[in-house]
Order: sequence, then C-alpha cells, then structure tokens
Amino acid sequence: MPKLPDNPRNILALLPNWLGDVAMCTPALRALRQRFPDAALHVAGKPAACLLLESIPWIGGLHPFPGRMGLPRMLRESRNLAPFARDICVIFPHAFRAAMLAWLSGSRCRVGYARGGRSLLLNQRIPPYREQGRIAPIYMAQEYLDLIAPLGCVDDDQGLELAADAQELSAVRANLDPNKPVVGIAPGAAFGPSKCWPATRYAQVADALTERYRAQCLLLTGPGEEDTRDAVLRTTQSAHFVPFQAETPSIARMKAAIACCDLFIGNDSGPRHVAIAFKKPVLCIMGSTSPRYTDSPWEQGEVLRVDVDCGPCQKPVCVTDHRCMTQITPDRVLAAAAPWLAPVTAPEPFNSAVS
Repeated sequence: MPKLPDNPRNILALLPNWLGDVAMCTPALRALRQRFPDAALHVAGKPAACLLLESIPWIGGLHPFPGRMGLPRMLRESRNLAPFARDICVIFPHAFRAAMLAWLSGSRCRVGYARGGRSLLLNQRIPPYREQGRIAPIYMAQEYLDLIAPLGCVDDDQGLELAADAQELSAVRANLDPNKPVVGIAPGAAFGPSKCWPATRYAQVADALTERYRAQCLLLTGPGEEDTRDAVLRTTQSAHFVPFQAETPSIARMKAAIACCDLFIGNDSGPRHVAIAFKKPVLCIMGSTSPRYTDSPWEQGEVLRVDVDCGPCQKPVCVTDHRCMTQITPDRVLAAAAPWLAPVTAPEPFNSAVS
C-alpha cells in the first residue's frame, strides 16, 4: 500500500446510503476528525444522508449528490468533489460506483473495503470481516471504525452522534406538555415490509401508553409511509398523537422530535439509530434482519425478537407468514416499556389527533 499523505489537509468521506448506516458512521467520522484535527473534513452522499448530519459542528462541509448517476453526471460530481478529496477519500459504501467516484476525484489515498470487484480503484484496500473465510455480519459502526483504523484513527467510545437544530426543537416542544412523557413511535421501514411490525399493533401500544402513562405519542413516519401512518391513526382508539410535523416531513424535524422523546419504539430502521445517537432508550421490534449488523454497545433499552426457523432471512418482503413479527405481542412491548415510564393512577381521556 502507498504511504499515507503527510499532514493531510483535505479529507472527504463518502457516506453510506441508508439513514441508519449514516448514523452508525458518525463514530468513524468523529475519529477521522480527531486523528486529523488540522484537515478539513467534508462528507458527500445522498441528500438525505447529508441532511441527517446537518448541525454537527466538526463537519466542514456537506455535499449532496444523486443516488444514481450515469457516467457524465459522475464525472461532473467527481470534479466538484476533487478539492475536498485531494489527500484522503474514505469510501464507506460497499458499492463499486462509490469507489469509481473516489477514483475519478483524483484523491491520492482512497480507502475502502476490498470487495465487489473494486480493488483496482482503491490504493488502501482493507479486507472485510470474515468468519471461516466468508464475509460475515458485524455491527456497522464497528465495520466503519475498522475501515479507518489503518489510518491511525481510534474510537473514543462516545457512540453515535447527531445534532438537532434549535428552531426545529422549539417547533416540536411547542406542542408538548412538559409534565407528560413523550414516546416516539416509528412503524415504517425503508428496507421493506418484512421489517415492519403490524400497524394495528402499534396503535394498540399507543392506546395503552396513553391510558397507563398519559403518554404523548409522536408518530414518526416519512415519505412513502403514508399508508402505514394512516393505518395506525385509523386503528387507534384513545392514543394521544401530538401534531408535530410540518406539512412535508423533514429529516430536521424528525431529529428534533426524537431528541424530545423519553422513549422510542420502532422497527429496525433509520429512526432507531437516530434515537441511539440522541441517547434515548429504544425498544426495537426486529424480525427479518440479523441483529449482528445493529447490535450496539451504546443502545439503551431492548431488542424484541423471536427466533424462527426461516430467519433472519434479510429479505425485504416476507415469503411465508411473517411469524418473526406476528409472534411479538403488544403485551410484550408494553412490558418492555414499563421500566422507562411511570404509571398514573387515573388516566386522562384523550381525543386522537392527526400527526
């Protein structure tokens, strides 16, 4: 491998694609910042990935680009990114196109995992984690930290890190009663329906939280999850869903909402890792995916799952009866929530409100 640049001044990190992975990438980004304090650290990725990292003060610049680019657009983007990638470019995604973008940028040191037929595009080739000779699951935050360890980067064990905008926090808090617990409920998952616990059960849990704890529930859904949101709202009997979101859902508002929560309940999806970054207790209802990718030492709360003969299948759509999710009952979720919330003796009646 070539020698690392002396005193690098320009470092670019190409971000993962999924929001949860971006959140899990923040310990590695922070380790880069600490290892090279005199360098400008910039990040580039899909627009949503960049929006998630907004307001983190030690990131020097955010550079969004389209998720899928033809060669002409990739050439334009590589020229735009070249000044920021001059000394080191860290390629967190596994995709061939990400390594191609780094190579086109002309970065002197291109760091990435040697997989997916892209080794010729890298000059700092890091072998992926393997068990018995095969690539195996590992907690994604650890995978990202292992990628930059050869650069001399060391984990500070402070965990995931995100920041919420002050104005967005004020907008969320304006609708909340400071004397009642706030529970974030995230019933969607961008990966696919196999990750989703039934919306009707989320509604049952929200009803019980309202009755037992006077909880204020924030229904955390994003673009493409309108049907799931509507199914929860249509099924609920008494839950107090607080209207907090602007007309168009935004990542900035979602971060602020989670930052205001006392407890987060959701599927194994991006908002779960946002909650971990804001040091919130999390009840993760997990089905089709392997917990080894997301088993975080920094997560408070509990992962609720059942072992089934067909899982974890890693498929976005269940091809059987979704037993990995349907065997998890609302009572089990409520029992896991109890240690984080204080019961009340006389529950208040609430009228359901649209989130």
